[in-house]
Amino acid sequence: MTTPHDLENLDMSESAPERPDYFDPSLYPDESLPTGRHYLDGGAFIFDQPETIPAVWGAGNDVLWAEGEALIVYGGSGVGKTTIAGQLVRALVLGDSDVLGQPVAPAAGNVLYLAMDRPRQAARSLSRQFHPAQRDAVSRRLKVWPGPPPEDMADRTELLRQMCREARASHVVVDSLKDAAMGLSDDRVGAGWNRARQGALVDGVQVLELHHQIKARADSPKGIDAVYGSTWITTGAGSVVHLDGAPGDAVVKFRHLKQPADEVGPFDVLHDARTGLSTVVNDADPLTIVRARGQITVNDLAGVMFATDAPSRNEVEKAHRKLDGLARSKQLEKTPQTAQSGAAMATVYTIPDSG
Repeated sequence: MTTPHDLENLDMSESAPERPDYFDPSLYPDESLPTGRHYLDGGAFIFDQPETIPAVWGAGNDVLWAEGEALIVYGGSGVGKTTIAGQLVRALVLGDSDVLGQPVAPAAGNVLYLAMDRPRQAARSLSRQFHPAQRDAVSRRLKVWPGPPPEDMADRTELLRQMCREARASHVVVDSLKDAAMGLSDDRVGAGWNRARQGALVDGVQVLELHHQIKARADSPKGIDAVYGSTWITTGAGSVVHLDGAPGDAVVKFRHLKQPADEVGPFDVLHDARTGLSTVVNDADPLTIVRARGQITVNDLAGVMFATDAPSRNEVEKAHRKLDGLARSKQLEKTPQTAQSGAAMATVYTIPDSG
């Protein structure tokens, strides 16, 4: 079998087959067709690719969202999907911040936010990302569609691209996918959505999709198979991220399940409900966690420190020492709790009242 290396010294001018007799190049000198369709030449398609993957979010081989490829962020309710999306929107619009330690390339055009799932909640989440002094910039660069789309996007596959053109958007956030297309478990619907997303991508629009997982059971599928709906939803995406946790958790697990390059993570992510910012938890800092949660118990901290739902006695004791040390230094306030029956409950640690 001939390999590309074997062809280095070969005269390719003599090896290309003749065009068939029925092709008359004089009719179409630029090789265009009467339909107006444009075809790339094979050399440009194969050899004119950049050496590194152009990234919307990430750099080098650590790419979470590649240009020209959709990113899906999925998970259960209340795990921070909209929080992460909001930070990406801010970085795209203002170009002034990283997200989870990874750079975000500023948007060349507008950002279209399809706030189809609980738009008022999305507005509250986004409000934590911007200051009122930035209103003019946000008004110019961020366009929002609140509520359901005009039509089902899996049925009218050109609608997503059309709305992006109307908004002059270079990036679109789909929040959430279940509201863009009905019946996502049907392969026909999944394929229709994939065609819609690919149409937007071919138009140069970068696509971020927020999506849900199947209802968790002991025998539920794991990993990328836990994404709700047709296999075409994830098959057509370039990158898939899973946020794993319970509703309202301040700390969730971040898993990069499908990658355009190297895997990023896994790691824990801390959501700060007050600021709307998320950070990678490399070493569980009790003060940071308490600020995000409002309060914490010894068992809570042990679970975060050792990434387990059932910490051992030794792990609980290590967490106890950390919290008691911070209480002794007055950085935390320690408050024993008592049930109405008089039984002792878990002690709660909080940030002292500065007043």
